[in-house]
Amino acid sequence: MTDNLIKICGLSTEETVQAALDAGADMIGLVFFPKSPRHVGLSEACKLADMARGKADIVALTVNMDLDGLSRINELVAPDWFQFHGSETPEACAAAKVMYKKKIMKAVAISEAADLEQAVFYSIVCDRILFDAKPPEDSDVPGGNGVSFDWTLLKGLDLAKPFMLSGGLNASNVAEAIALSGTTAIDASSGIEREKGVKDSELIRAFVATARSAQVVSGE
Repeated sequence: MTDNLIKICGLSTEETVQAALDAGADMIGLVFFPKSPRHVGLSEACKLADMARGKADIVALTVNMDLDGLSRINELVAPDWFQFHGSETPEACAAAKVMYKKKIMKAVAISEAADLEQAVFYSIVCDRILFDAKPPEDSDVPGGNGVSFDWTLLKGLDLAKPFMLSGGLNASNVAEAIALSGTTAIDASSGIEREKGVKDSELIRAFVATARSAQVVSGE
């Protein structure tokens, strides 16, 4: 077994939250973005967060949300992390960190090496960077599209803060993703669904088990 950090994102039912917890996920992600098929309302999110509290870190994923919305999530759901998945600036991330006294994770969309440059600025103020694939041109959501990118782009990357790999990960490719990227923190959403937006408990368990035992390839 390894100490890989595993996040299961886009959970929306008690059954799948429990499956993630039973499997040993380190983080559970709740999506607050109405355009997403994984969106959860505040009342349901509170129930799911309470199930996970003290067992896994609770991550609230938002996309360019206004301060009123963030404040309501902070007060009612009380997440451990805010994950910003939109075009939020480093300054906005820094302000949220101070205002809500929560850890901040910023998603950075990647398709080529040049895209890594923006991560440097976010890594100064955020607690973790999440690298996700750029969405397809016809997508109206920034993540959860089941798309991956060239994982070798992250090999040897030296940022001020830790980073996490996302985008099209599932039980069949996560070991390769960890090996090629050198990343020991990984995030899954669409790759553990039986249909879009509907998580599958067995796929969650398989993913966590595989990711937990995967190894980074050294000496390259």
